[in-house]
Amino acid sequence: MNTRRSWPAAHLEEARAFNAAKGPMRGPQNFDELREIRARRAEQRPATDPDAVALMAEAEGRRVPVRVFAPRDAAPNGIYLDIHGGGFYMDSAERSDARNRQLADGLGVAVVSVDYRLAPESPWPAAPDDCETAAWWLLDHAAERFGTTRMVIGGASAGATLSMTTLLRLRDRSRSEELCGAALQFGTYDLSGGTPAGRLIADEYFLQAYVGHVDDRTAPDISPVFADLRDLPPTLLVIGDKDILLEDNLAMSAGLSAAGNDVDLRIYPESPHAFTSHPTALAATARHDIESWIAERIANQGRAT
Repeated sequence: MNTRRSWPAAHLEEARAFNAAKGPMRGPQNFDELREIRARRAEQRPATDPDAVALMAEAEGRRVPVRVFAPRDAAPNGIYLDIHGGGFYMDSAERSDARNRQLADGLGVAVVSVDYRLAPESPWPAAPDDCETAAWWLLDHAAERFGTTRMVIGGASAGATLSMTTLLRLRDRSRSEELCGAALQFGTYDLSGGTPAGRLIADEYFLQAYVGHVDDRTAPDISPVFADLRDLPPTLLVIGDKDILLEDNLAMSAGLSAAGNDVDLRIYPESPHAFTSHPTALAATARHDIESWIAERIANQGRAT
């Protein structure tokens, strides 16, 4: 479903003005440009949370670094497994510290953020392998470590894609029912260029970096829009109406719904890709909506158990 609402004219105008001043997004076109962008972002490294705990999650013979945020004032009532974005080739769990601290304290949850390996140095399937490892570790150890097994997975952009592929891997091994929800922001669900939506981004460098070595990119572990989508937990899809990935998210929403899943599709006006990180009232509303959805899913799981 798509939640319809009326938006204050001032919020829409503010978003339009911010988007116009910011200009269109442009990702790197080759590895040299990627290295330059990485270097600039490293120089602009945000402050990290001193209370974040760096751990090594281990499962089935694999290991991946994670950053853990516990709520400061109470025991956690649930867990949020965060998978950061960045086109599969940029950023880190650490860059999400401020947002994850806010989630931990605001929702009373433990946030576990995955530092998965990046392309092109570590192309597919390295990232989904790492995300699955973190999820498996949590499923096996959440009760003893956090005192709760209520878990929502989520992420933005590439993080949303990896969240969905992680869910599919867990579903195929009969463990996806242990999660109570997935909060996915503007994910990429066709990396093959095989659908009308996928063809809109078929020339993007991130595809070459992440899956340039793969002959069949319609594999569900790469392009989850082609997957059997049955038996997945309730899913929130957040997308802006100015995002090039809008059609891709509409297709994923339709596929999830047709497979019998509980889907909440929310389309935000005057909103391009990655809009939830913008300093606008409309973006703040979207962040609040996401937090409320996560809190409701965790609360509902508690009542069910």
